[in-house]
Amino acid sequence: MRLTRYFLPVLKETPSEAQIVSHRYMLRAGMIKQATAGIYSWLPLGFKVLRKIEDIVHQEQIRAGHIPMLMPTIQSADLWRESGRYDDYGQEMLRIRDRHDRDMLFTPTAEELITDIFRGHVSSYRDLPLTMYQIQWKFRDEIRPRFGVMRGREFLMKDGYNFDLTKEDALHAYNRHLVSYLRTYERMGLQAIPMRADSGPIGGDDTHEFLVLADTGESEVFYDSAITDLKFGDRDIDYDDKAQCQAVLEEFTSRYARTDETHEEALFNQIPEDRRRIARGIEVGQIFYFGTKYSEPLNAKVQDADGNEVAVHMGSHGIGVSRLLGAIIEASHDDKGIIWPEGVTPFHVGIINLRQGDGGTDAACEGLEKALEAKGLEPLYDDRDERAGGKFATMDLIGLPWRITVGPRGLKNGVVEVTSRRTGESEEMTAEAAVDRIAQIYGV
Repeated sequence: MRLTRYFLPVLKETPSEAQIVSHRYMLRAGMIKQATAGIYSWLPLGFKVLRKIEDIVHQEQIRAGHIPMLMPTIQSADLWRESGRYDDYGQEMLRIRDRHDRDMLFTPTAEELITDIFRGHVSSYRDLPLTMYQIQWKFRDEIRPRFGVMRGREFLMKDGYNFDLTKEDALHAYNRHLVSYLRTYERMGLQAIPMRADSGPIGGDDTHEFLVLADTGESEVFYDSAITDLKFGDRDIDYDDKAQCQAVLEEFTSRYARTDETHEEALFNQIPEDRRRIARGIEVGQIFYFGTKYSEPLNAKVQDADGNEVAVHMGSHGIGVSRLLGAIIEASHDDKGIIWPEGVTPFHVGIINLRQGDGGTDAACEGLEKALEAKGLEPLYDDRDERAGGKFATMDLIGLPWRITVGPRGLKNGVVEVTSRRTGESEEMTAEAAVDRIAQIYGV
């Protein structure tokens, strides 16, 4: 992609409403534009990262055996009255009426709707277990939306729902989700710690939040620092193996890690003092087991092997897809701008032409662009007629993890310069070697 043909409205000054790093850099890098309080348009650069994150979530959900679907954003209030949550949910729910004066709502979550779908089509234990999920826009009418996409009113969310015959099977679904989430976040370059949490309006007996440690996090968290040494890595997990999933859950949840709602000082003090940590965290996902909380009132039942009609056991599992952009930036930036992990970067590499209009440098940059694209990579070529300092500042701001700089002096010696955004280290090499290096980094 040529920058002169792209829409990238970068800002030199920080907008006054931006209070935290991710909000500042997303606005300055031309990723989002506020439409109204807590609601944003996703501009091309932001939309590319959003889709990268969404793709990773889809891939890991499908790897775990979960089935994608899509439900409507507008629901009937009747289902919520049936479950008993319509009046309990509070003012965060946007309640509306259609032209026939029927009560409707803009979806904040979809336990009722998915349960209605299930009860209309599943009646036998032979159809279980079943887990379906969607990635869809939600709306919660926050009293004070702030921090950009971190605390907006409209947000993109992955929400999944499992239906199982027994509590044991449902807890395996819980464990399976925890394992899949660990892999999902690591692919995005994040360490998201599963912490014992409060179930809130979703309800249920068991729940973990996944939190990314950051000074700007809204949640106060308490944890054993030994948990930060754990890495999921490239484990070959059989998601149908209950013992294997249980072992991973125990490994990642046996050490103390809790949000402020569930914190117990006496247990915390049992940790060696040098490992006790109090910090702030950004919630990027949550998993719940809530048994028959929804299946009983909504009559979601099946016949078991003995012919008895039993309510299914359920759980729900969410990932804040749009919120993750903010969390990644909060965890990965410097005073120049964003530093994207390779797994979610909008473009794989930036190309800077130090002398636009010079025949030699123009040809070399165009050659690099074509060679990278031939390997299936997406370069962003800054072909603007602009001073070198402005080009470097733009690349640092938007945070592409690698940069190739091309200038007459280097070409005279047969080399270009490859720079890591994270470390700032540069190395000179031939253009062919630069292409091979970038391809090797991305495994193509």
